[in-house]
Amino acid sequence: MIYTLSLNPALDHIVGTGDLKLGETNRMTYEKIKAGGKGINVTNLLKNLGEESLALGFVGGFTGRELIQLVRDDLGLDEKFIKVKEGFTRINVKIKGKVETEINGPGLDIDKDALDKLFEIINTIEDGDYLFLSGSIPDSLGDDFYGKLMDSLADKKIKIIVDASGPSLTKTLTHRPYLIKPNLRELEGIFGVKINTKDDLATYARKLREMGAENVIVSLGGDGAYMINKDNEEYFKKAYQGKIIDTVGSGDSMVGGFVYGKIHEFTDEEAFKFAVACGSATAFSPTIASKEEIYNLYEKGEGYENN
Repeated sequence: MIYTLSLNPALDHIVGTGDLKLGETNRMTYEKIKAGGKGINVTNLLKNLGEESLALGFVGGFTGRELIQLVRDDLGLDEKFIKVKEGFTRINVKIKGKVETEINGPGLDIDKDALDKLFEIINTIEDGDYLFLSGSIPDSLGDDFYGKLMDSLADKKIKIIVDASGPSLTKTLTHRPYLIKPNLRELEGIFGVKINTKDDLATYARKLREMGAENVIVSLGGDGAYMINKDNEEYFKKAYQGKIIDTVGSGDSMVGGFVYGKIHEFTDEEAFKFAVACGSATAFSPTIASKEEIYNLYEKGEGYENN
């Protein structure tokens, strides 16, 4: 079984404005509201590939009810979201003008009862299952929460994937996550460096392996992706060529695609290639990519290099 955890999901209010003028009244050219959450995106990708998974997380208030409705009815996903006593699920405003701007809401305050319910669910996860820990952590839980959660599962053989940034990621490394996926900017931030070459990239990705991660994928946006696996084998995949429509969920599709590949007995090399196809296909689509869109790219195999 595959579980995804979004501690800080959101309603994404996406609006088009053309040329946004600060200090003036602007008219929307379009708007849409989507369920936002990295774990939700992973569950969506897996569902599109025909793989069962369960989305977990916290919700609150009227926006939380709407988020559940979108996840269940619009996306058709299985979920077990936990309702907090106070507050409401955040709304993230994404302004699509000449320059894209995001205004993200604050996270929920997670009460003890809600937290206890999460651990009740987490404790049912069995040996051989997968758990995705995705996205930011609410301030009320502290940036070491993923590490604490992994510690509580230390006696089980669970493959845990961490897609987070900064201390939320680095504080999990001693618990040996199965896979982590920083992007280039996040990798630079972890070590306080500027990465200019492929050798630099490999050097700092190896450091994350040395710090505890079994497998590391670094997403490079339009330049593709790099991977170093548990056997210190390295791979680089150039980006697929296509029209970028919406990059939201692209990185989530990548990690979901890698796990899907491994479940279906792909080699690490082929699972990585499939992961990049998933990420690219989502970037070329207005939604999380379909199975057909993914395989259309994967079977091309273009731009693949073995380091």
